Amino acid sequence: MDERTIREEMLLGAAAMEKLRRSHVAVFGLGGVGSWCCEALARAGVGRLTLVDQDTVSLSNCNRQLCALTSTLGQEKTAVMAARVRDINPAIELRMIVGHYEAAWRERFFADYDFVVDAIDLVACKLDLILSCRERGIPVVSALGTGNKRDASLLRIDDIAKTYGCSFARVIRKELRARGVEHHPVVYSPEEPMTPAQAEAPPPGRRSVPGSLVWVPAAAGLLLCQYVVTELTKES
Repeated sequence: MDERTIREEMLLGAAAMEKLRRSHVAVFGLGGVGSWCCEALARAGVGRLTLVDQDTVSLSNCNRQLCALTSTLGQEKTAVMAARVRDINPAIELRMIVGHYEAAWRERFFADYDFVVDAIDLVACKLDLILSCRERGIPVVSALGTGNKRDASLLRIDDIAKTYGCSFARVIRKELRARGVEHHPVVYSPEEPMTPAQAEAPPPGRRSVPGSLVWVPAAAGLLLCQYVVTELTKES
């Protein structure tokens, strides 16, 4: 019995903890949602993690991203999260990919995953990741929009077919359906988004910058972890 995860084992059992220790989970996107999910997976006892992100930590990340500290500004998010999860569990196996997932380069991002967490916020890339996982028989769960929302209690795990009140969910649902996919697990909120004041210029390809409150993406990340751990251990 590993004392690091003994309180979890009390609830899930030894067989479940062994399954988690042998599992390989990839987290695509280490921002406001993915960073919290990544750390939660490490704390839950997942033995192998692949961390995917192209960005470095910036000052505007500090209000919501677990990897964002004054001491980590300018560092690659993959490296920062790797250091954090190694400090949690020195025995964890890590693979870091610094890059932007897209269809043209998808093969370099795949490995023997037992589960994939999709915390990507670009529609085309998100769709390709979901479809590529399905083609390979890899379970995948996706985070939908958390920007401009303020009530974390409205977040939920659900089937994309049952989502409502979320414009991002509507787009993904429509595009998946056009490709013959009716059902897909997601974390989303039906909350009506706020209209934020624009305090910074949007990056290329974006019309605006969403506002964000730490508890919403953090809660979404923890729900993603819950879903992954529950699915991996349900037979145990």
